[in-house]
Amino acid sequence: MAATNLLLKQLITDHPTITFTQGAEFLWSPSDTTVYYDEITPHTHSILLHELAHGLLGHHDYSKDVELLAMETEAWEHARTLADKYEITLVEDTIQDHLDTYREWLHARSLCPHCEATGFQSGVRHYSCIACSQDWRVNEARICALRRYSTT
Repeated sequence: MAATNLLLKQLITDHPTITFTQGAEFLWSPSDTTVYYDEITPHTHSILLHELAHGLLGHHDYSKDVELLAMETEAWEHARTLADKYEITLVEDTIQDHLDTYREWLHARSLCPHCEATGFQSGVRHYSCIACSQDWRVNEARICALRRYSTT
């Protein structure tokens, strides 16, 4: 617990333009330049550094879903640098597990609701299937159940 408090205090000192606030989950909020964190334990130090990395990299919005996966990957890469600085060990399996959730999210969104072929993103939250010409839209679904709605 003491090491955890020391890390948080050091992050607050080293990054005065970013606010750290306890919340229901770990996330970066670009609208209020805040890293929200749930209970911080040595096991969650890597997630805290990852969310901080989003802020330091200036991550805001994305227009294509694949851009979100790229931002997540970039934030984990920057978290490696932060981990070295703060002498935190990042576990590769943890990183890949977190990235897998985004890979699976992206894949699920791209599946055609008509024929189950992989489609392509044609606009913000809009997809098209080259196999059957079906178009569909998707909800945000980063923290809730994915929904796909046929538009053709």
